[in-house]
Amino acid sequence: MSHRARGALSAALILLACVLAPLGALSAWALYGIGDTARYEATVAPLAADADVRDAIAAGVTDGILREVHVRPRMQGPVNSFVRDAVRSFTQTEAYRTAWETANMAAHDAVMRALRDDSAGPVTVDLASVTERVKRRLADDHMPLADRIPVQHNEITVLGAEELVRLRKGFHVLEVAAFWLPAASVVLTLAGILVAVCRRRAVLATGLGTALGAALLGVAIAVGRRLTLADLPPGVSRTAAGAVYDALTSTLRLACWLLLALGVTVATAALLSGVYARHRRAVSVPARAQAQALTEGAEGATTRIGA
Repeated sequence: MSHRARGALSAALILLACVLAPLGALSAWALYGIGDTARYEATVAPLAADADVRDAIAAGVTDGILREVHVRPRMQGPVNSFVRDAVRSFTQTEAYRTAWETANMAAHDAVMRALRDDSAGPVTVDLASVTERVKRRLADDHMPLADRIPVQHNEITVLGAEELVRLRKGFHVLEVAAFWLPAASVVLTLAGILVAVCRRRAVLATGLGTALGAALLGVAIAVGRRLTLADLPPGVSRTAAGAVYDALTSTLRLACWLLLALGVTVATAALLSGVYARHRRAVSVPARAQAQALTEGAEGATTRIGA
C-alpha cells in the first residue's frame, strides 16, 4: 500500500473513531445511567432536597388540594394559607422524601417495563399513595377538613402510545449501541494509528479529534437543556425542571470532561514527543558531523604518515 493510501485510510479510521466516541458516551449514559434502576434512584433521590423542586411540588400539590376542598368565601383565604404552609412544611419531612422517591421510581419502572415489553397503550402512574401521605400529614397537623381530601386513583400519563412506540425503537438501538459504539471507537483508533505512515501525527490527530468531539457533545447538552426548558408548558417551573435536567445529565457531563481531558492529554503528549524528537535530531546532526570530521582527519593523518 502506498504512503498516500495509508494516510487516507488512517485519516478515515481516526475520523470515524472520533465521531463514534461521543456517540458511544451518549448511548452508554442513556442505557446505563438513565435505564439502570439503581443509578436512576441514586440520581433523583437528592433532588428531593432541592429548593426549586420542593417549591414546584408544593405549588402543584397545593393547587390540587384546593381544587378539591370547597369552603365558604370568608374561610377561603385562611384555609388556602394554611394548606400552603402545611404542604411546604411537608416537603421538608422524611415522608415527603419517601413519597418523592416512590413516585419517581414508580414512573421509571413503568417506563422501563413498557420499553422492554411489547405492550401497547400509554404508560400511566397512580399517584394515590402520594396524596395519601399528604392527607395523613395534614390530619396530624389538625388541619380542618383534612379528612375530606379525597384519595382517588389519580393516574397520570407518563408516555403516550405514539411516543412509546418511537422510544421503544430507540431503546432497542441503544441496547446495541451502548456496547458496540465505544468498542468500535477503540478498535478504529488502534487501526488508524497502526496503518498511519507517521504514527505520532496519527496519535496527535486522535487526541485533537477526541477533544473536539467531547466539546461538541458538551455544547449539545447545553443546547438540549435550553430547548427542553423552552418547550415546557406555562405552569411548569423552569428552575425545577433545570435542576432535574442537570441532575440527570451530570454523568454525561462528567464523561464529556473525561473525554476532553483524555484527548488534550494524548494530543499534548504526542506534540511534546515530536518536539523532543526534533530536538534530538538537531543535536545529533552536529555531533555526527563532528565525529565524521574527526574520523576523516584521523584517516588523512594516517595516510600522510604511511606516505
